[in-house]
Amino acid sequence: MGNRLPAVLIALGVLLFIAYSSVFVVNERQQAIVIRFGQIQDVKTEPGLYFKLPFGFMDADSVQYIQDQALRFDLDDIRVQVSGGKFYEVDAFVVYKITDARRFREAVSGDRESAEARLSTRLDSALRRVYGLRGFESALSEERASMMREVRGELTADASNLGLTIEDVRIRRTDLTQEVSQQTYERMKAERLAEAELIRARGNEAGQRRRAIADRQVVEFIAAAQRDSEILRGEGDGERNRVFGEAFSQDPAFFDFYRSMSAYRDSMGSSDTTLVLSPQSEFFRYFEDAAGTRPAPTGNGTGTGTTNGAATTPSTAN
Repeated sequence: MGNRLPAVLIALGVLLFIAYSSVFVVNERQQAIVIRFGQIQDVKTEPGLYFKLPFGFMDADSVQYIQDQALRFDLDDIRVQVSGGKFYEVDAFVVYKITDARRFREAVSGDRESAEARLSTRLDSALRRVYGLRGFESALSEERASMMREVRGELTADASNLGLTIEDVRIRRTDLTQEVSQQTYERMKAERLAEAELIRARGNEAGQRRRAIADRQVVEFIAAAQRDSEILRGEGDGERNRVFGEAFSQDPAFFDFYRSMSAYRDSMGSSDTTLVLSPQSEFFRYFEDAAGTRPAPTGNGTGTGTTNGAATTPSTAN
């Protein structure tokens, strides 16, 4: 019995190894391709436990796992030319899924990088064609969605030959190149400066127009005020003369006396004024007689007045 135990253990180990190498598991994110002697024997697309021939190391059945979920690859900094002749940099990405594992294995030996390289070449060509038919503004407008549908349509046939299904194509970025960006910046700057100059010119024109209106109104207001003041002054002078006339007509002697007193006050009111007059001057007639009787003339009745030693015009009180 003791001599048979090692043989039993060896046999059990061989059986376990054969059982292990005959079983493989497919999860919900995978597909499995069973390859027998280099040829595709079967494709398992449903998750579960499956069996195959053991001894894969002897070129019997082997299993290649293929992802069964949405995959994505990006294509960055594509330099494309639009219809206007300018160049732009575009970033895009593709979402795809491996829906035909058998064809995928036959086309690219199940290598995802090889499949994405072929899709990348086709995507680059499709983007150049779609952008070349449009201007730069299209990628920034509602036409962007139709551009992505066109690119997706061009990729569909090639993807189908690889066993792939294109789920979505998106353009992530559309930017000016450095040269075009500088040119566009200078053009926009010139446009803004021209617009600013136009606004400034319109503002100056409006300001000058309003200043002219204001200046004209000032002149009109001043002229109207001067006119009204002259009218009022004339009316005041007329009223004053009327009052003087009425007063003179009521008592001519008193009015004559009042006028003489006013003349005395105006001529001798300042302490630095010197008058040189003849005593018989008409100007002094109220000094000798309160009634203002004129003295007999003894000369020409005139005198010479000086202010601060200077000659002045003769003054006569009526």
